[in-house]
Amino acid sequence: MIPAETQHGVVTAEEVRSRASQTPLPFLGLACAVGVSNLYYNQPLLLEMAHTFHTNVGRAGFVAVASQVGYATGLLCCVPLGDVLERRGLIVKMFVGVAVALALVASAPNLALLIVGSVLLGVFASVTHIVLPIAPDLVGHEDRGRAIGIVMTGLLLGILLARTFAGWVSNLGGWRSVFLIAAVVNLAFAPLFRRYMPKLPPKQNLGYGSAMRSLWTLFRTQPLLRESCAMGALIFASFSCFWTTLAFLLYSHYGLGAGIAGSFGLVGAAGALVAPIAGRLSDKRGPRWVLTIGITVLASSYVLLWAEEAAPIPFGVHIAALALGVVTLDVGSQMMQVANQTRIFGLDPSARSRLNTVYMTIYFTGAAIGSALATVAWVHWKWNGVCGLAMAFIALAAVRHITGRRDAGDGRVPGSPGRSNAEISCLEA
Repeated sequence: MIPAETQHGVVTAEEVRSRASQTPLPFLGLACAVGVSNLYYNQPLLLEMAHTFHTNVGRAGFVAVASQVGYATGLLCCVPLGDVLERRGLIVKMFVGVAVALALVASAPNLALLIVGSVLLGVFASVTHIVLPIAPDLVGHEDRGRAIGIVMTGLLLGILLARTFAGWVSNLGGWRSVFLIAAVVNLAFAPLFRRYMPKLPPKQNLGYGSAMRSLWTLFRTQPLLRESCAMGALIFASFSCFWTTLAFLLYSHYGLGAGIAGSFGLVGAAGALVAPIAGRLSDKRGPRWVLTIGITVLASSYVLLWAEEAAPIPFGVHIAALALGVVTLDVGSQMMQVANQTRIFGLDPSARSRLNTVYMTIYFTGAAIGSALATVAWVHWKWNGVCGLAMAFIALAAVRHITGRRDAGDGRVPGSPGRSNAEISCLEA
């Protein structure tokens, strides 16, 4: 591995791994779950928020968009700090910021301030992607996919179970109580992270301005990163189409409320079980192979979700088919996310936070676009419009995958197992 200089001297990848060796990967998964869940509490609550502020669901839907826009902003502006600052202290401060933003959302007196608070919440919730790149630092190259799969299991469970938590807690205490409880949880998590994670200095002596400028350099010089960004954005846009409008579908077609909408997150959590499997398959068969399977599964999920709504079948069969579609949707999305991140984390170990910044900024920009367009599609064309839009995103992702680089599936140079393109270039220089 290549040593990296910091203000504390030279820190090799082996030394970073040794310092964090007592930090279990499942704990990092829990940290990701706690952080990312804050983005998704609002999705099953949009109808309740619309009723509170006497507005329509189209306007309330922009609360979900606002949190995703904030998240994309945080990914762009905050996550590069993971390559610049000591990471444990940075993570603790950002969890405190999340707690403050949640309290602001819970106390918002009108829709405009709720949207502003949701943007701030998204910014601080980007702490998830300062935590995630630590996972591959704890293992060797040959186990990178497995480590990412374990932590991504926590992340996906956070995304899905957040909706379940929000739906049922709101039934007991209203939607504001969801954000107040979440604020307490995030605040309590800050000292836990200080306890379980040792200090991790940055791996390079790099200023914030240089780190930000290097984002464009990474994007420009890494074709595999660009390919992963395009596919990730399109896939998450299709994923967001479903979850942003699920509450609208259940209420308008079946008369079901936020609790049931949230419960579909619990059903979809079964899809999180595929993450470690996808990680191991990425290590064994290559990320490109996993991406091919993932995009096929994802397209199949929308075929089922679209068909079940139009079919003249009993109510119970509708709900069962919808649940199966949710599991399939989450399995396909998770496979593609694990494979994409396995690829990009293999490009340059010393720049993992910045690589993740580029990827996840574009990824969540896709989510924001998907949520915004899905809300418009629902208002004008209902479920047909939502599913048609999602399938269009998947088709574009498939085209990008088919035309992608078949000779660079995991960021390694052929004949040089275990080294990234960036590492080979540095050694040759």
